[in-house]
Amino acid sequence: MKYSSSWLYDESKDKMRFNAFISGHPKGHVMQLWQWGDIKGRTGWKPWRLLVTKESGEGAQHRSEDPSSVAAMTVLERQLPLVGGPIFYAPRGPVADIHDQELLDVVWAAVRGKAKERGAILLKIDPDVSVEDVGFAKLLEKSGFKLLETGKNFEGIQPRFVFRLDIGQKEDVLLEAMHQKTRYNIRLAQRKGVSIRRGTREDLPVFYEVLKETTQRDNFMVRSLNYFEDMYDSLQPAGFAELFLAEYGGRVVAGAFAMTAGEKAWYVYGASSNADRNVMPNYLIQWEMIRWAKGLGCTLYDFRGVSGDLNEENPLYGLYKFKKGFGGVFTEFIGEWDVVYRPVMYRVWLLAEMVYSGGVKKVLAKVRGR
Repeated sequence: MKYSSSWLYDESKDKMRFNAFISGHPKGHVMQLWQWGDIKGRTGWKPWRLLVTKESGEGAQHRSEDPSSVAAMTVLERQLPLVGGPIFYAPRGPVADIHDQELLDVVWAAVRGKAKERGAILLKIDPDVSVEDVGFAKLLEKSGFKLLETGKNFEGIQPRFVFRLDIGQKEDVLLEAMHQKTRYNIRLAQRKGVSIRRGTREDLPVFYEVLKETTQRDNFMVRSLNYFEDMYDSLQPAGFAELFLAEYGGRVVAGAFAMTAGEKAWYVYGASSNADRNVMPNYLIQWEMIRWAKGLGCTLYDFRGVSGDLNEENPLYGLYKFKKGFGGVFTEFIGEWDVVYRPVMYRVWLLAEMVYSGGVKKVLAKVRGR
């Protein structure tokens, strides 16, 4: 099979094609969309978009309207101060048949060429692939990737442990599969008069105030309001995100961001007021987001991160218990993998990471998956 790879630069010509492939592919992820690269590009990263096409023959079996496209990956470049070069990071990439060694070789070769051009130290990936897929792990090792050791409490860049719910079923089936207490709390919120609506851009400051209450209560840091405004402006008009708000007594008591691409949806950021938590708005807002995702034709709802330490004494156990109650499957991903282009500078990078992990990263990690 002959493949050709190219880096895309023309937004007016390439963006729709790129996103169509990402959205239509079984391994597609919202963090691989063109818009996600734009968002990160305004926070210090430089996005690169790779597309691999098949030169002849029939296209791959996915929903993309461009049958010649067979693989894609958004690669983010970040210049490291004092280290002497940038790193490459492909969040939840690649988007490809992950068991096709020939195709993956084309992807890795293209990135290696770009890395040489840019002087990159490494490529880091954290694929949306279960740890049970040992075949893919072997292919990564064969391609020179090394698995990094990460902890169980959000130490990685993206959550390694999540709950995922198959929502390709009727609503009554989904409700019946939930924990009895979760189902009760959803109905309690409804009886108490909690209402859920989709927010607008004008609602972002209100959502952000509730989010700040959450950060102060649970002791984690959060991004600026400008970041959420940029995320909304980039994703919501294109149909890839929605803001949800829970109201009670005439005011907003909870909010959440949901994102979608193709047949998948993700719960990304959540917030709840210190007041009126007893009316259980967080349960109802999750249920309404699940119903929204079903209405879009999604078959998978990802609750995002939980701790992999299931000890009930773990301070993060409550988050695990909340998400588990909706009946999803506890999933461990394959983890973070690095392929090294500049070994000496990579050792410097690892040392810098160790210093970082000992300070700010532990604080920031608590925000992931909420």
